[in-house]
Amino acid sequence: MLIILAFIILFHLASAILLFVATIHNAWWVVSPTGREVIYSDLWYTCNSTCYIVENSHSTEAVYLQAVQATIILATILCCVSFFVFMLQLFSIKQGERFIFTAVIQLLASLCVMISASIYTAENKNFHAVSLKHGSYGSSYIVAWVSFPMTLISGFMYLVLRKRT
Repeated sequence: MLIILAFIILFHLASAILLFVATIHNAWWVVSPTGREVIYSDLWYTCNSTCYIVENSHSTEAVYLQAVQATIILATILCCVSFFVFMLQLFSIKQGERFIFTAVIQLLASLCVMISASIYTAENKNFHAVSLKHGSYGSSYIVAWVSFPMTLISGFMYLVLRKRT
């Protein structure tokens, strides 16, 4: 039982780390023009040798970008909260009960990741300036999509998991 518990904790921490990387790392969109340096763009900044704020990120035209920012941050926060709730429930609930509250929070985190990555997928051409339109998805975007099934599986594991001695 201790091995299963350790696996669940490590799986949850791995999904939280992936969410942090997807949120913080600046490689959601990558442009590598011929003969010039690579340009990385994330949800907040566009960087080559210097970083500057994503064009029109504060305007009403960038509502989609703001939705992606909000949901990926919310997913990261919910994933961390569900881990702390799991630790609290691990020591407080009675034997035989399920970790329902932890599962619900983790499934909400998974939903937020899916919403964030889906909006970015559908509207990514609208986020970037004309010079950045001919790029490709970066590693942070892929990490965000990888963290979606991990948080989803983690949430379902908490639904099935019962507290044992």
